Amino acid sequence: MSQRQRQFCLVGLGEILWDLLPAGPQLGGAPANFAYHAAALGGRGAVASCVGDDDRGREILERLDGLGVDRAAVALDSEHPTGTVTVEVDADGRPHYTIHENVAWDFIRPDEALWHLAVTADAVCFGTLAQRSAVSRATIAQFLEHTLAGCLRIFDINLRQSYYDRAVLEHSLEHADVVKLNDEELPVVSRLLDLPGPADEALSALLKNHSLRLVVLTKGAAGSVLISPQGTSSLPGESVKVVDTVGAGDAFTAAVALGLLEGASLEAVHRRAARLAAFVCSQSGATPHVPGELRRL
Repeated sequence: MSQRQRQFCLVGLGEILWDLLPAGPQLGGAPANFAYHAAALGGRGAVASCVGDDDRGREILERLDGLGVDRAAVALDSEHPTGTVTVEVDADGRPHYTIHENVAWDFIRPDEALWHLAVTADAVCFGTLAQRSAVSRATIAQFLEHTLAGCLRIFDINLRQSYYDRAVLEHSLEHADVVKLNDEELPVVSRLLDLPGPADEALSALLKNHSLRLVVLTKGAAGSVLISPQGTSSLPGESVKVVDTVGAGDAFTAAVALGLLEGASLEAVHRRAARLAAFVCSQSGATPHVPGELRRL
């Protein structure tokens, strides 16, 4: 079976929640968005997280089932509520988040479902936000350690509010093969990690200092850049009418992950990721139906 024919397992590890958007609640959390788009592109998308044993939590499980996402490793917590985030969208379509604390995904605990998923994962995407609590941070580290050699470990930096520091960045980078960040996060990461000033030098230093396979920088309407030890791919932004940008970065990451697993060229990986992210920006919410033409490299 060729790499293109195999169904890869791509795991979103961390927070899962309801984004309380102006138009109504939408399933959210970067790991859940990543898993959805991995499934929409033809992979096996799975989520490793925790929801409350409440109506909102049960609705998340039902929604994941409806989206075709494997939720066997989403635990139920009877002591903490399902996570929610209040989202306000500005005039440019950019979301601003108020992330509520002491919720179920702050208490992701080790269990057999997690370890089973870890050893079957072909790729896992994790970020900083779910590491804001000691409980989930420890479980995420254990999950990454349980993955097999060859599993693609993607650190989507995804800075939110004050839920990050140098120690979390450095520890996460030690476990990563691919790093994804946006142009607003790059100056913060550069300051915390003492990277050089110009963006291209900072990205190259990040790649070299941490022996990464790929660094991904998204720049909104200005496009995106992928940097690997073998070369660089740059694309301008696609012209679309932006409804909101919620989930666009996660869609981009999922497309990059699947393309790398499929063994596609850097340019082909980049083109599909950019097209998918632009499409998500033209839709409301993070998990719109993905047209068939966007699934092809």
